[in-house]
Amino acid sequence: MRSIWNGAISFGLVSIPIKLVNATESHSISFRQIHTEDNGRIRYRKVCELEDREVSQAEIGKAYEDADGTIIPITDDDLSHLPIPTARTIEIVAFVPGDRIDPLQMGAAYYLAAGGAPAAKPYTLLREALKRSNKVAIAKYALRGRERLGMLRVIGDAIAMHGLLWPDEVRAPEGVAPDAHVTIRDKELDLADALMDTLGEVDLEDLHDEYREALEEVIAAKASGEAPPEAPEPAAGGKVLDLMAALENSVRAARESRGETAPSGGPAEVRPMPRRAAPKAAGGKKSTSTAKKTTTAKKAEPARKSTSKTASKTAQGAKKTAAAKSTATKSTAKKTAAKKTPSRKRTA
Repeated sequence: MRSIWNGAISFGLVSIPIKLVNATESHSISFRQIHTEDNGRIRYRKVCELEDREVSQAEIGKAYEDADGTIIPITDDDLSHLPIPTARTIEIVAFVPGDRIDPLQMGAAYYLAAGGAPAAKPYTLLREALKRSNKVAIAKYALRGRERLGMLRVIGDAIAMHGLLWPDEVRAPEGVAPDAHVTIRDKELDLADALMDTLGEVDLEDLHDEYREALEEVIAAKASGEAPPEAPEPAAGGKVLDLMAALENSVRAARESRGETAPSGGPAEVRPMPRRAAPKAAGGKKSTSTAKKTTTAKKAEPARKSTSKTASKTAQGAKKTAAAKSTATKSTAKKTAAKKTPSRKRTA
């Protein structure tokens, strides 16, 4: 790998000669601008506005334009003599736990290669010290005309450096989150957890740029005079009106894609969604009416029994009274007959 910067790591009084090389590479497909009528290349030419002529790269330098329009030339020699210690040095200023670094600050990644045999021992010393401490080194360095912040960490047997944004270059997330009050139910969180567990983990080595592969197929087809492959029909989508239903369907689809079946129980079980509030209310009314009828029937039943008992007692009482009256009447009749008989005898 070709180095893009040569310097040294300053580790206290220890200096480690290093070479800076890019740790990443881009595989994106680049396009040229053309004239659509004849496929002629469109090029941008660098022209000096004072002489009105095109200039070569060797004739182009740097300058700072002042507020009043004054041009102040700045040469590479001027930049190499900047009065800062990081002009050709990666100066370590602190060691901190890795989780202290906000991923939003991370930028380009580089490998730090040891600059020759003399650098092998101090390079290895710094690497092993970082490993044992489980920390990362925070450093300052100058690259491409400005001082930058970096984070050094160990990858395998190498030391890597991530360019970091300065803290004041990271915007606060104000106004990004929804300002409406939202309530999340435990059931919704359970389904979200189930979806996360179902999707599981992935080996990042298995991921690839499908867009680039499809673009390569289109280019190959056009180059051979064939028709480019047709895009598949996009999946039909719709508005998510019910978050619970969307989560349950997502869990079901994820399990089916993995050839799994829904478990018999647990919070991750996918079950049909209950009906809305209106049908529940209607069902409730029916249930209440039925309950009322049942209660009335239960109340009516003891009432009937009580009435029946009362009627029976009344009938029995009436019979007794009638019997008593009948007896009294017979007795009175006998007495009356007894009294009348002697009087008839006396009259005779």
